[in-house]
Amino acid sequence: MPDRAAQTVERLLPTEEAGELLALVRDIAAREIAPAAAEEEAAGRFPREVFTLLSESGLLGLVYDAEYGGGGQPYEVYLQVLEELAAARLTVGLGVSVHTLSCHALANFGTAEQRTAHLPAMLGGGLLGAYCLSEPASGSDAASLRTRAVRDGDDWVITGTKAWITHGGIADFLTVMARTGGEGARGITAFLVPGDAVGVAAAPPERKMGLKGSPTAQLHFDGVRVPDTRRIGEEGQGFAIALSALDSGRLGIAACAVGVAQAALDEAVAYARERRQFGRPIADFQGLRFLLADMATRIAAGRALYLEAARMRDAGRPFARQAAMAKLFCTDAAMQVTTDAVQVLGGYGYTADFPVERYMREAKVLQIVEGTNQIQRMVIARHLAGPESR
Repeated sequence: MPDRAAQTVERLLPTEEAGELLALVRDIAAREIAPAAAEEEAAGRFPREVFTLLSESGLLGLVYDAEYGGGGQPYEVYLQVLEELAAARLTVGLGVSVHTLSCHALANFGTAEQRTAHLPAMLGGGLLGAYCLSEPASGSDAASLRTRAVRDGDDWVITGTKAWITHGGIADFLTVMARTGGEGARGITAFLVPGDAVGVAAAPPERKMGLKGSPTAQLHFDGVRVPDTRRIGEEGQGFAIALSALDSGRLGIAACAVGVAQAALDEAVAYARERRQFGRPIADFQGLRFLLADMATRIAAGRALYLEAARMRDAGRPFARQAAMAKLFCTDAAMQVTTDAVQVLGGYGYTADFPVERYMREAKVLQIVEGTNQIQRMVIARHLAGPESR
């Protein structure tokens, strides 16, 4: 592994506090995350103790109100924290992003009583969340979900199956979108479900190409009973809540993608400086130098794009189009950069002795999660040209 300290990204941060926060994150990443990343990913081990440490350090609720145990940080800062974590290990960076996504519904649409009752434990009490929207037959067409919640007195009874759930089987709480009314987006309601509720069962984790340390599994809900006090927002508001969360979540994926790409570039640069062919370092050859320059430019462009979207969000302005653009560009850039990093290392890049092959496998999933990049293009085009004619 290269010395990432020598490749530390120069950042323009809004406050001195933000600089101290990033320094803390880099220290945790260097000491507690990066050293074991390759071995634990190969073994498919989820680092729950790292998430406990992040929770104790105040890093699992950065964007939420300090009143409820959050960090009160702007997205501009939070996303750069994600980038640093993902550069050390994507399982951790993505896990923090998914946890933050899972808290979004309650933090932004819950009642004061609900937030007081649940948010402190979710943000700083060592809990881990999962976001349950997708189903086996409804991925990109999320509004067609079939999991149903039926009112029974003061309770709701939830039945159905969710698919592709990050932290499936290990999450302490679940933000679940279920159908309470008719077909389409207006019939969906959001619920906060305990991970150990009676009737919740996880299927065996999916066998994935990469990101093997992060469990992804189906969750089955067999008559799961939750009180109405755990309904988030109004009946029928669930899909709007889900989309609101995804706009922010896409920025998290964009930042994670830039982190993976940065790690791949750092590895490629370190290797090119050390590897000698024809009597000199391969970094001296123009063809390779141009490749590295293109990689660095893609990363810088992606970072600028996600930060622009974050600043729009922080200013209270619409940012859905910018979030889709950032998710699209940053994840495509990560796929290209990690592929190029493998090429820089040649045969060694294709072996597990160096991390770039893992980065390449991990980059692929970022083009798929939280809305495929084809969906992002549809979102962007809808903002430019209006909805499609029927």
